[in-house]
Amino acid sequence: MSLTLPRNIERFLLSPWSLLLAVLLAFVLNSYSLPLTDVDEGAFSEATREMLERGNLVSPTLNAQPRHDKPILIYWAQAATVSLLGPTEFGFRLPSILAAMLWMWALYRFCLRHGDRTTALVATLAMALSLQVGLIAKAAIADALLNLFICLALFGVYDYFVAVRAGQGVRESRRLLAWTYAVLGLGFLTKGPVAVMFPLLIGSLLFVSAGHWRAWLRALFWLPGWALFLAIVVPWHVMVYLDQGDAFFRGFYLKHNVDRYTSTLEGHGGNPFYYLIALPFVLLPFTGWLLAIGGKLWTGIRSKLPEGDFERFLLIWFGVVFVFFSFSRTQLPHYLLYGCTPLFILLARHRLDSERRLLAFLPQILFGLLLAFLPQILEFAASRTTRPLEMALLNELTAGFADVSRWLLVVFAVLVVALAFWRRLPVWQGLVLAGFLQALVVFGVVFPVVLDATQGPVREAGRVARQSGEKVVLYKLYQPSFSVYRQAVTPSGKPELGELVLVRSDRYGELQKDVAPLQIDEVYKRGFLVLGRVVAGPAQ
Repeated sequence: MSLTLPRNIERFLLSPWSLLLAVLLAFVLNSYSLPLTDVDEGAFSEATREMLERGNLVSPTLNAQPRHDKPILIYWAQAATVSLLGPTEFGFRLPSILAAMLWMWALYRFCLRHGDRTTALVATLAMALSLQVGLIAKAAIADALLNLFICLALFGVYDYFVAVRAGQGVRESRRLLAWTYAVLGLGFLTKGPVAVMFPLLIGSLLFVSAGHWRAWLRALFWLPGWALFLAIVVPWHVMVYLDQGDAFFRGFYLKHNVDRYTSTLEGHGGNPFYYLIALPFVLLPFTGWLLAIGGKLWTGIRSKLPEGDFERFLLIWFGVVFVFFSFSRTQLPHYLLYGCTPLFILLARHRLDSERRLLAFLPQILFGLLLAFLPQILEFAASRTTRPLEMALLNELTAGFADVSRWLLVVFAVLVVALAFWRRLPVWQGLVLAGFLQALVVFGVVFPVVLDATQGPVREAGRVARQSGEKVVLYKLYQPSFSVYRQAVTPSGKPELGELVLVRSDRYGELQKDVAPLQIDEVYKRGFLVLGRVVAGPAQ
């Protein structure tokens, strides 16, 4: 029995069923029921909804104003799925889920070409079950799509490198280059220059470090490739220029690229050590696994064998992304994912080298303990805060974890500790099992409670406002998902007599003073939000 169970676990993990389970838990679970988050999911979804409503598939708007945050491809993808499934959470999120699944498939095929089936399966499982991948796979934003195209481009760059090293014919090299230029174009249409910059920079370092710089120059100046790239990228840019002049070019390429790197936007500032702190959370539950194999990686890149080129490529890929964003003035955790795919491959290649079991499991044990004590931490914070907004949110969260969910968090922590001390189970298998448990608990228990407290009131208020059919104004509030649920553009400002107004509960008194002598009748109230109607005061 004691030997049979580990063998059955290994047999399951190395079967396609483990990949299917990972997709269901990490990508699909509750993606159809969790409310949209603000601001990014709400902004992307509302922009797509307005595109469909206006019948303009060229220029996205948000609250009827031009939106220049991203190029067009993610909006087209969302428009296609929403047209099929309706304006539901799943309709807006399906492009990200599909992109993440294709990202898995591309990673599996790449590992198969440059390794073996077991490495391909383990790398794909590590990718799907890491915390940050699961988060963006079920988020209605552009990053799952962008990660797919960055990976496809860099996989193409390395395939071309191998073809050059092996002396393969011109026809094969051109086929690989054509594919790479095509996905560079699709990536550019998803999020702009970043989709091209990383493959070009990482490819340059790989080819120069291996002494194949002439072959790289031939690839960079292959004109049919650039013609294919421009054929994908230019038509929409011409259409958006004809539709709104140079506004998109100034708004996106200057503000959302140059300014985003050189200055802090939307309060997402950081420092050079930001990603040293973020990386352990991004990779959970595999953070300790990476630490445990660190010495093996250094040995691998010094090898003169072809495997040394492969590991050098993977580390260059991660290192370039890590260093680039460490010096950015605008920093978000998911930026680091552009460089995490090579880490999943390295983990799989060195899965049998993880001898330091405690180190490999320590971050996941700490995460499990954090979740186990999360209800008590929230109760303590609620008892100490005096700010009305924080009190409203913390009280909702505390109530959400008051049922059986708090005991499920404890069970999760106990199971992670048990996996850590189950020595008959190889480290990589124990951590992948911890990944399944983590996906189940985070997306099945924690997220439903957290998003019900923070976004549930927005969804409910939006539906109430939609049923009323009345004009609504947002008062000193930015919640784009409200317009998605209301199915109408919602202006901001001071409400007038007879209008509905959505306001944070801590600003309710300020609103009453602002509209006096008119009054506010509450139509809906929950947590930190109030939906009210402006009515005449008693003296009027």
